[in-house]
Amino acid sequence: MAFVCPIDAKYPNEISALLSPPSPLQVQEYFDQLVWMRQCRGLRVKQDGALGKGVFADAAFKEGDLVLKDQMLVGSQHTSNKMDCLVCSFCFRFVGSIELQIGRKLYFQDLGVSTNHQCDMEPSSPMSEDCYEAESDDGEEIALENNESMGGCSSSNSKGVALPNGLVESLMNGGLSLPHSKEFSMPPAIPCSGGCGEAFYCSKSCAEADWEAFHSLLCTGGKTEPSRREALLKFIQNANDTNDIFLLAAKAISSTILRYKKLKLACSEEQRKYGNIVDLSILLEAWKPISMGHKRRWWDCIALPEDVEPSNEVAFRMQIREMAFTSLQLLKEAILDEGCEPLFSLEIYGQIIGMFELNNLDLVVASPVEDYFLYVDELPSPYKEKAEEITRPLLDVLGDSYSICCQGTAFFPLQSCMNHSCYPNAKAFKREEDRDGQATIIAVRPIHPGEEVTISYIDEDLPFEQRRALLADYGFECRCPKCLQQQHP
Repeated sequence: MAFVCPIDAKYPNEISALLSPPSPLQVQEYFDQLVWMRQCRGLRVKQDGALGKGVFADAAFKEGDLVLKDQMLVGSQHTSNKMDCLVCSFCFRFVGSIELQIGRKLYFQDLGVSTNHQCDMEPSSPMSEDCYEAESDDGEEIALENNESMGGCSSSNSKGVALPNGLVESLMNGGLSLPHSKEFSMPPAIPCSGGCGEAFYCSKSCAEADWEAFHSLLCTGGKTEPSRREALLKFIQNANDTNDIFLLAAKAISSTILRYKKLKLACSEEQRKYGNIVDLSILLEAWKPISMGHKRRWWDCIALPEDVEPSNEVAFRMQIREMAFTSLQLLKEAILDEGCEPLFSLEIYGQIIGMFELNNLDLVVASPVEDYFLYVDELPSPYKEKAEEITRPLLDVLGDSYSICCQGTAFFPLQSCMNHSCYPNAKAFKREEDRDGQATIIAVRPIHPGEEVTISYIDEDLPFEQRRALLADYGFECRCPKCLQQQHP
């Protein structure tokens, strides 16, 4: 028999109100305003009783045109990816410098914690000499062979390539400038004002926006009350050990709590004295951005892994439910707000995570480190040879990890309204100039005014039966022209 979450039993009416679908008018007003704020020229969100929401073109788009840039509602870099990519915790733009990015990669790689995931990369260059000399951009000689200041060559890594002792530290602390790195300048990394040492930002505006939207409740820095900090660390550790989608759910709940507090402060004293009746209306208003997303319980909609037999499906889904409940209890211990207690119901938590499971888009930002090494490789002689005297040993040690991009997952409110087609007219695609975490949707063929903008949730080149099986996890059967033709040839 399934257990009952105490908060689900305590607040059935409030939870029902939070999970009730918004009215069509509320949905239309919300997305009309969002389209206007995003300055999405030529797009409109429309509602259909059978298919829910959809995004339609109000103007013509040519193949290759930008259709949409959508700012995420919540997003998170994968925890393991933080070892390879230092990015702004709010907009996910790379920060620091080429030297710092490379130095961190080498440092964590030496500790054996680099993820070494690839992002469509080319093989690294051949191995070169272990010790070398080169010049910086200003012509000053950089001594990287055995000397007193840098020490001798360090022990070899798994590829048999050695770097001088102290080189990694010099890259990380700004003591060493790589040739041509100034061509790839980045904003300096601004640390979290709460002192957590985990969050960094590209600007004060991003730091302030993240603090006000999420991070003030989720910061584990020294300014956080000790017992709450300890609870947060336990929650984060559990998410890292199980599923980092819980970190996204925590952001969704934190943002709702912080909006609730802001809205409540804006109420008059006369309104506040009515207590919980008014508080529920405030909570519903704070919850509105989350309420607009399509939801199902996570343990109901998560795909059954290939190694789980169908006969064990019930036990598997119960295990997922219990995993979510454990995470929820840890989060509740860390950030519970009495006025927002219904948010900590298992039903709410499961529906939030299910919304992410069904609608999330991969968060990908190309690495300037990859661009840097490609730039050096394309330099004309003799500049290329001179630069490679210092860059090639670094590339050899980094191996495939030199091109790891920022990777994570995010929920984008407008993009999530786009319906699936196995013959889509648009796709998520980052252009050269797209250097932050916004979703970028590009037309893959002409889109005419009045036509629905569709993307593919899966690999549309798979055989029909495989596509149908994968789409079943989303809860629908595709009826696009491609599927109809292949189903009834």
